[in-house]
Amino acid sequence: MNYCSQCSHPVDFRVPDDDSLPRHVCDNCGTVHYINPKIIVGCLAEWEGQILICKRAIEPRYGLWTLPAGFMEREETAAAGAARETVEEARAEVTDLSLYAVLDVPQISQLYLIYRGTLVGGRHAPGPESLETELVTPDRIPWDELAFPTMQVTLQHYVETGGADLTQTGPLTKTIRRPTRKPC
Repeated sequence: MNYCSQCSHPVDFRVPDDDSLPRHVCDNCGTVHYINPKIIVGCLAEWEGQILICKRAIEPRYGLWTLPAGFMEREETAAAGAARETVEEARAEVTDLSLYAVLDVPQISQLYLIYRGTLVGGRHAPGPESLETELVTPDRIPWDELAFPTMQVTLQHYVETGGADLTQTGPLTKTIRRPTRKPC
């Protein structure tokens, strides 16, 4: 951030008074700009022992598989966002949503809330952000073609617990650390 979104003056990056972390601060109007993590909501949708996956039609990770997921929108609940993303990416409706995984990815300031739900009627089709959609049994998950570490962790947990009911396991909570990139 170079300029204040309130008054268009240049901002400084420093620790504001009465704060403990550096922030973008406008010395002209006094606005402190907080840049908070992005929340990603998604769905592990099940149908008769199978899981719904989507092949991405957009970057990042074009052509790789993922669970239906995307950024949470303003004024929606996390569960509603997960259901919306499932409709958008897989033209599929889900019911009986329950929180399945909470995944922190601090290096890229993201928080994932993955819900588990039942696919209505087993119906699905690619939406505009998907090349394909498919129902797969746990033994047919394309591990080497998964788009994101968060989806791999979620699906590994599902396979390792045998798809156990959350009343037995509780939601998965995990911090995912990505390798530090070396400067070019």
